[in-house]
Amino acid sequence: MNRSETRRTAFELIYSLEIQKAKPEEYSEQINLFLENNDITEQKVKDYIEDTVYGIEQNKTEILNIINQELSEKWELNRLSKVSLVILKLATYELIYKKTPIPYKVVVNEAVELAKTFGDDNAPSFVNGILASIIKNNHIEGDTKE
Repeated sequence: MNRSETRRTAFELIYSLEIQKAKPEEYSEQINLFLENNDITEQKVKDYIEDTVYGIEQNKTEILNIINQELSEKWELNRLSKVSLVILKLATYELIYKKTPIPYKVVVNEAVELAKTFGDDNAPSFVNGILASIIKNNHIEGDTKE
């Protein structure tokens, strides 16, 4: 499974957890079920998924605050589609909190691709705009290799 497929798989699990309103104490069981049901056996994929799910949870308040700061006055987090919100959480985690840096261009490109696949017609440009603001306002530079 390549990095894009791994990220998409992580998005699908995080979205599922969001829809189910799963509690953090249920994550381990939910992750294991998801990996088993999707026949995911590669250790690097498992590690990425676990790191991302738990990393987003550990930094949830800060991640939501970062996203919220970039919304225009007309928008609030609770008005965002679940798809867009999960994509923004995943991308924000990768941009700011991930231990192994990922070039911001890769993060943004893949987030926009997820928005094209799973979101509505406006989702790609919306996600792109919010992430561009996050990158600018957090002074993120992106010349590391993925």
